Amino acid sequence: MPGGRLTQQERQQIALGLADGLPYAEIGRRLDRPTSTITREVMRNGGPTAYRADLAHLATERRAHRRRQAAPRGGRQTPEQAHGRDPEAVRAYEETLTTVFMQSGMPKMMSRVLVCLYTTDDGTLTASELVQRLQVSPASVSKAITFLESQGLVRRERDERRRERYVVGEDVWYQAMIASARALAQVVEVSRQGVGVFGPGTPAGTRLENVARFLDFVHESTVRAAEQAREVLHTKPGT
Repeated sequence: MPGGRLTQQERQQIALGLADGLPYAEIGRRLDRPTSTITREVMRNGGPTAYRADLAHLATERRAHRRRQAAPRGGRQTPEQAHGRDPEAVRAYEETLTTVFMQSGMPKMMSRVLVCLYTTDDGTLTASELVQRLQVSPASVSKAITFLESQGLVRRERDERRRERYVVGEDVWYQAMIASARALAQVVEVSRQGVGVFGPGTPAGTRLENVARFLDFVHESTVRAAEQAREVLHTKPGT
């Protein structure tokens, strides 16, 4: 049924649809499934070019088995039940949000860590808490945090017990946009240096000049929009 787990036959239909170049929405329509279900299924099992129905079905069974084994420890129960939330609805949402981040170009582990922080009420977790929640190695968490920190999406803090905590701030996307704008500014500067190297008016020089002008405009617009949005749209919990 539409709300249940995907069957092996449905996964085979997804694989056939991908082979035929069908969009996720069309595959979902044929299976009477939401587009988000198809998207999440494909992205967490190799992506559209590497998806295989048999391997996807096996991986899903293994994940379900691991969840059943981990359930007695209760590592993920308390956060998901806060404020009367439905644990299954939270888990499904976390998977959907992870898929969206992956589609934007973010690697899978980085996406999982960011979602874990992003959906935590306190917005902060230690490395050990992330390891427990995600059931991954400390090295995987460390690598993901390093990447997210470089993008301005996460910062490190020390708590009263001197433990290192990873924090996703209330202005996480503002910081990310500003970090992106700084990267654009570097491309603009280097592109304009290239104009001098290849010569103004030459095909290469003109191309670099056009790149610099375009990205300079985007850079200024991004910074201005981010500043205005933070000032006007930011809300606090409970408001």
